[in-house]
Amino acid sequence: MRVVVATDLAVIALVAAAATIVGDWGLGPAAQFNLVSATLVLAGLLVFRAWDRGVLGQGAEEFNRVLRGTAAATVVLALAGMALKVEQVRPWIFGVIPATAGALLLGRYAVRRALHRARRDARCMSSVLVVGSEASIADLVARTRRVPHHGWTVTAACTSTGTAGVIEIAGVPVIGDLDDVARHVRELGIEVVAVAPAPGWGPKRLHRLAWDLEGEGVELVVDPGLMEITGPRLHVAPVDGLPLLRLTEPRWGGPARIVKNIVDRTAATALVVLLAPVFLFLAIAIRQDGGPVFYRQERVGRAGQRFQMIKFRSMVVDADKLVDQLAATNEGSGPLFKMKRDPRITRIGGVLRRLSLDELPQLFNVIGGSMSLVGPRPPLEREVATYADDARRKFLVRPGLTGLWQVSGRSDLTWEESVRLDLRYVENWSPALDVSILWKTVGAIFTGRGAY
Repeated sequence: MRVVVATDLAVIALVAAAATIVGDWGLGPAAQFNLVSATLVLAGLLVFRAWDRGVLGQGAEEFNRVLRGTAAATVVLALAGMALKVEQVRPWIFGVIPATAGALLLGRYAVRRALHRARRDARCMSSVLVVGSEASIADLVARTRRVPHHGWTVTAACTSTGTAGVIEIAGVPVIGDLDDVARHVRELGIEVVAVAPAPGWGPKRLHRLAWDLEGEGVELVVDPGLMEITGPRLHVAPVDGLPLLRLTEPRWGGPARIVKNIVDRTAATALVVLLAPVFLFLAIAIRQDGGPVFYRQERVGRAGQRFQMIKFRSMVVDADKLVDQLAATNEGSGPLFKMKRDPRITRIGGVLRRLSLDELPQLFNVIGGSMSLVGPRPPLEREVATYADDARRKFLVRPGLTGLWQVSGRSDLTWEESVRLDLRYVENWSPALDVSILWKTVGAIFTGRGAY
């Protein structure tokens, strides 16, 4: 947190100094207005808790709070200017404070990238003690290992049976039962206590644990045992002091979806025009073996409707007919067929797949309305035949050119992980989530992780 605060203060000071130099090269009115705007921005960050440890380092909430804080500073300055009839504040309303907001976001992003790199190397991690059943502990351990950038390392666990039961869960030692949590936290210097569902663990025990941990500087987090629902659908609605989680219905229609469709088609059309020279160059390169440029495959989209998904051909002609011959070497999970060294991929096809350029023609699917820029992975009909009822919920929205599966490992994902990510997107969709996925897609393309 100290690094984030220092970065924010440095950014605000640098923008104010630059604005002063550009304004009047001195300590006249420009410097005074810069001091006022910098103070308002700092106040906005404090009011909207932009330095809260709980939002730093992951998710979009950190950036949202920075934007809300700087927006509030802009509004306050504008209202003060109107009330005092000071027209000179306009450059700060429309220029300096927005520039400060942009610089703050860039600074936060740079710090986050550095933090994530450190956490991938097992540095800057928080030690976690998990309380729960064997199954819930194993699940939480697996999730923390899948996303090391979250910064959690599970170092110990406490179960209802303690050391009289199992002595290790997913490589994590079981050190005691539910009554030993507070003592072990102090002895081991634990930074986070994560409480997962467990037999015999009720509200009174949780309340007692919270009291026992007061003053220890330990973060206490509780898994409510719900499905993967977050963001705008999850609300706390207390009843006579009892906190209840209220789940609103997912937004699959309405104005937000209309805006999404308009943005999808407009952006896809602009990208096709902008990338026309790239399309032409790739078409010429693909045609070198005499085969067609495009590959069309029937996929299942929204409401179970079939559509022809378009891709640049990256395999030899009639590659589908060779699947049975390669079945013994299939490396995919579930109904997926995947090979890291697929002999059907052409030389240019390997480059296309590594950079995800073979997906570009799906922009025509987006323009036509069968796909979206962001959404679940479009499945084959043979995959759909294996779906359980919960997996079919992905058909409530249009499939996407990119999605959570694209930025979370692509072909490296297991079948179960792929379905789980698709359902997480469907249940938690929001415009902010789409923006976040599109931003992360750029990084996934350049790194090529999981692309083959």
